[in-house]
Amino acid sequence: MLNILITGSNGQLGSEIKELSSDYSYNFFFTDRISLDITDKEDIKSFCKTNNINTIINCAAYTAVDKAQSDIENADLVNRKAVKKLSIVAKELNIKLIHISTDYVFDGKAFKPYCEEFQTNPQGIYGKTKLDGEKELININPKNSIIIRTSWVYSFYGNNFVKTMLRLGKEKESLGVIFDQVGTPTYAKDLAKTILDIIPQINNEKVEIYNYSNEGVLSWYDFAKEIMKMAKLNCKVNPIETKDYPTPAKRPHYSILNKNKIKTKFNIEIPYWKDGLHDCLKRLGERK
Repeated sequence: MLNILITGSNGQLGSEIKELSSDYSYNFFFTDRISLDITDKEDIKSFCKTNNINTIINCAAYTAVDKAQSDIENADLVNRKAVKKLSIVAKELNIKLIHISTDYVFDGKAFKPYCEEFQTNPQGIYGKTKLDGEKELININPKNSIIIRTSWVYSFYGNNFVKTMLRLGKEKESLGVIFDQVGTPTYAKDLAKTILDIIPQINNEKVEIYNYSNEGVLSWYDFAKEIMKMAKLNCKVNPIETKDYPTPAKRPHYSILNKNKIKTKFNIEIPYWKDGLHDCLKRLGERK
């Protein structure tokens, strides 16, 4: 029996895993910062021993990209130090560790989809601390562990771009959305299903990195236009440049991930981004 510990279970990905959990014959342990302190090695170790954990899916992360620029200590605590503690326990107890990372480890200056081995160069504190967490995991190197880098995550749960656009689309006649940042959204439900499907196939001596997002390429502007169209909202979406919407943290202009490695290794098909959006809007009661 697979006894799976989910950290950050109240976030977008953790919540989607929770919803899908009844479809799998695994034994799940869903935790948050109150029920398990992942910055405390002994707390992690005790929990894993008590519950005979043999797989950890680390969905916990400090994801407030702009706030991280000034809240460096807490971003580092969750995105690097906690990953180090989880990695040490995973190695000591021979636990499979699946860690979720981000496209922000790249600088967004590429012109073709990022492969896993492409040179990293984070442009902000969030990306830097996520990359530092990856490095901790790779250095400690618990067997049968993987890193999944993903981008533009949204979900039925939590706060995200889709929900923000739905709210603004009902409140405003028009809004501006950035058109010079391109990538691919990741529907957290699709990622959750992929993770749960591939767990039995993960078997590697050293930590492997995989990219995952939905299929397709678009800008935030295109994404917003499609949300309004599917939800039949009459809000006009206008394209704006990144320079017209300054933020504390620099966003990558190009976030397209090459997903060939994960598709080939685990023989999976990844849904098209519009299919994921359709499903999410339907669940939210917004697909008109």
